[in-house]
Amino acid sequence: MDSGTGERITTYTRNGLTFDVRDEGPVAGAPVVLLHGFPQDSRSWSRLAPLLHARGFRTFAVDQRGCSVDARPRSRWAYRSSELVADVEALIDRIGRGPVHVVGHDWGAAVAWWLGARRPDLVRTLTALSVPHPAAFVRALLTRRQIRMSWYILAFQLPVIPEKLLAAGGSVRRYLISSGMSDAAADRDLGAMRDRSRARGGLNWYRAMMMTAPHSLPNRVRVPTLYVWSDADAMLGEAGARLAGQYVDGPYTFEVLPGVSHWIPEEAPEALDALLGAHLR
Repeated sequence: MDSGTGERITTYTRNGLTFDVRDEGPVAGAPVVLLHGFPQDSRSWSRLAPLLHARGFRTFAVDQRGCSVDARPRSRWAYRSSELVADVEALIDRIGRGPVHVVGHDWGAAVAWWLGARRPDLVRTLTALSVPHPAAFVRALLTRRQIRMSWYILAFQLPVIPEKLLAAGGSVRRYLISSGMSDAAADRDLGAMRDRSRARGGLNWYRAMMMTAPHSLPNRVRVPTLYVWSDADAMLGEAGARLAGQYVDGPYTFEVLPGVSHWIPEEAPEALDALLGAHLR
């Protein structure tokens, strides 16, 4: 059944995996797919989504691969970019209303970039938060500053130890809070990581990065694109942010949120909503 008829989507399946979805807002509203990052889940959109609903949009916040209880394959190979993008393609097909607006934060932004490049027929507009186009990020890794900021990517390649640290909270919680995340959000997100399979699923996104050959990075993006970076981001520096526009051939807008940390959707939902209000039109 077409979701536009009033049916709410709570789950969808792909290749034997079942993904949980928060389908909210006016049932007849234009669909906006929301893609979270790590270590978060669909709850990270809880402050932004109501603002989009007030504008008449219907939001679909999905718990992505490794996060949904019934979509946590063990192999890191299962988390390569082609699988992550195909998961979102399946959601858009399930929504069944043609191209949709796609908004992604952190890892969700990387998936949004890949989707926009590979399947522009499915994307009405693309909004990436924090993470630049993957090719721009790779170029930024040639700078000392981005290498220092990305130390955790190498740390996550270790077996077992990262899972134990996430489950324990402690030092990870202190790092998240120092990066700008609220106490409540850190407790919420790390609480979920006490489940070993959940922690492993999230970490496998990083572990699968090492299997991504340079030639498989996404191509140029031709759909209308908004990229939002915040200058107090502890994980992503300015180098990659400034390079992102070089990989967009379609209409492109780059916005900087001054004084805002990496956690844009929860820290600055009103400012983000204002930007989206113009972009999604």
